Amino acid sequence: MAKVCPITKKTSLMGGGYSNRTRATQYNPTGKVRRYPNFQTKTIFVPELNKSIRLTLSTRGLKTINKNGAYATLKKAGLL
Repeated sequence: MAKVCPITKKTSLMGGGYSNRTRATQYNPTGKVRRYPNFQTKTIFVPELNKSIRLTLSTRGLKTINKNGAYATLKKAGLL
């Protein structure tokens, strides 16, 4: 699975929470957690090229393709 969306350039982030007790005393901190974007593997048909392309995209990237069209979005991202 890809770690970066080629359209939105989304990648994983480091995160982690602290309990209220930790904030009060600075004792026993919680561990770090890596948070991943919502990646989906989709086959997208590009009518201008008359072929399908299989991509791993974030859901925001899929919405961008639905809004602007497959050919324009993929060309702008440098995938065509």
